[in-house]
Amino acid sequence: MSYFQQVIQHNMAPIKTKFYYGWIIVALSAMGVFFSGPGQTYTISLFIDQYIKEFGWSRSTVSSIYSAATLLAGILLFLVGRLIDKYGQRKMVVIIGSMLALACFWNSFVSNMVMLFIGFFLIRLFGQGSMTLLPNTLVPQWFIKYRGRAFSFMAIGGFISSAAFPIINAWLITTFDWQTTWTVWGILLLVIFVPVAYVFTRNKPEDIGLLPDDATVLKRTGQEVQEDETILEENWTLKEARKTIAFWLLLFIVAIPALVNTGLTFHLVSILGEGGIKPAVAALILSLMAIIGFPITFISGFILERVKVNILLAIVFIGEIFMIIIIFFTDSIPMAILFGVVWGITGGLERITLAIVWPSYFGRKHIGSIKGVAMTMMVIGSAFGPLPFGVAFDMFHGYEEILLATLILPVAAAIAAISTKQPVKSETLRN
Repeated sequence: MSYFQQVIQHNMAPIKTKFYYGWIIVALSAMGVFFSGPGQTYTISLFIDQYIKEFGWSRSTVSSIYSAATLLAGILLFLVGRLIDKYGQRKMVVIIGSMLALACFWNSFVSNMVMLFIGFFLIRLFGQGSMTLLPNTLVPQWFIKYRGRAFSFMAIGGFISSAAFPIINAWLITTFDWQTTWTVWGILLLVIFVPVAYVFTRNKPEDIGLLPDDATVLKRTGQEVQEDETILEENWTLKEARKTIAFWLLLFIVAIPALVNTGLTFHLVSILGEGGIKPAVAALILSLMAIIGFPITFISGFILERVKVNILLAIVFIGEIFMIIIIFFTDSIPMAILFGVVWGITGGLERITLAIVWPSYFGRKHIGSIKGVAMTMMVIGSAFGPLPFGVAFDMFHGYEEILLATLILPVAAAIAAISTKQPVKSETLRN
């Protein structure tokens, strides 16, 4: 039996489509990004005041627990990346989706600081970390030439998530309670996401006799399988990538948006409250950010097929600089709306650019291990985001000092982005 026959016999596509099956994978990946919502800061931020009110904990205490739990989750993400490379996305999506559901159930029973730490750790590891890592390693397997637009379509799930979760959670918490809200998301993960993802996910196009971008279909010539054309992409192992300056600069770069955005999102209700903005408006600002960011994200994927990724990265950080300056002076609803618009534009560019830079620079073969390290840095960055803001508020009774200090980070990241060039393998690494 030929290789091609074995592929077709043992791993057919679950449904026949008149279009490239990779677009089904993109839809599934968008769904995965959506269901990462329970572990994202835009969800957790709406529970913080509930915890403080019900248990009498200080804001800096909750921030510290969140940061410590996120840090621990981030440290373990590189292991998740290795497991994805070893076992494939299809198996891992069932495990990770089920574990995130259990994490939601756990959070519905939180009653003390130890339980809160465990709850934060679980939803950050399996939600914000792993459920984001899975789609970002799956889509690059199916697309090379059209990777930018594939990520653009995938990002729709993320923006629907960031737009819907704050509003849905605010309604559920108000109508029922925060415990019920966590339970609802756990049930939806088990009933909808896990079974659908398992049935339709395939790890790579070669598994069903295709090539990335549907560039060609594997066909038999005699007893051998030939490809109509060769897809050229330089693939790096994690060990090889670590030897490049670009790898380390990118690790620094990806940590900065995670740190800044998580700090702002986690304390957004309180920061805007200092300017007289009500909590309901803060929730709408989070949704506005997603609404504005969606078309920007969609366009940026196509732009990245023509513009160097490091240039767009530098633009992202320039946007972050303006974003921080605006929120520093926000004391009215129009200013809060302006902040949300700039945040949405910056986030729209950032989402695709940070996703595509790793497979663009280092290929798809070992993307799980490489992106796992990157996700570790991103989660570590997000871990340290809320704590300085919480401590600064308790010390200075406001956020002016920490916002000014935060401006240093996007300035440094913009310089690093301009300096980061796509690496080329030396003969030593090739051998």
